[in-house]
Amino acid sequence: MLNKAEINRILETLDQMFPDADCELTHNNPLELTIAVVLSAQATDALVNKVTPGLFAKYQTPEDYVAVPVEELENDIRKIGLYRSKAKNIQKLCRSLIDQYNGEVPRSQEELVKLAGVGRKTANVVASVAFAEPAIAVDTHVERVSKRLGLCRWKDSVLEVEKTLMKKIPRNRWSKTHHQLIFFGRYHCKSQNPQCEKCPLNDMCREGKKRLKKKTG
Repeated sequence: MLNKAEINRILETLDQMFPDADCELTHNNPLELTIAVVLSAQATDALVNKVTPGLFAKYQTPEDYVAVPVEELENDIRKIGLYRSKAKNIQKLCRSLIDQYNGEVPRSQEELVKLAGVGRKTANVVASVAFAEPAIAVDTHVERVSKRLGLCRWKDSVLEVEKTLMKKIPRNRWSKTHHQLIFFGRYHCKSQNPQCEKCPLNDMCREGKKRLKKKTG
């Protein structure tokens, strides 16, 4: 596990590489962000962003989503994987917003996770991006990068990764670092073809060292 100086080095490197990292899901308000994050499960942000402009033009309130047959909503998001279950969850989610929250997306993670289709990661993204609440959402990129760099243990669960990062990273930069780790994993430390040769943190990465050794040896 890393010491404080090593963690600070990672954070400083992320600041240099991705100073403007932010949520890449296109949205204009908390409802649109919540819907977009639900749609992004097992789908890329780029694909979601192709579907949501038309979706958000057609559906602007929770009432709009529940007013149509589920088959119509399914058709509107058909290009995205798991569209049938996502359409059902979106309608259930919107019904809960109408019945329990006066049509507004709740601010707290505790309330957000009660909504259909909203897990811990989604709740953290919405709380962080829409309401500026400090949070670290652990997606596949954050988990992979955190484990490769030694911020967490290889055997850690997603929840353990989140809790460990919350302990090691200053609270006032949880949200910022969350986005930077996503960018680092999405554009640099990729799952299959990480850019180990030009990685400024390669000396801290066990997997990176192994990959370079294979190439040179």
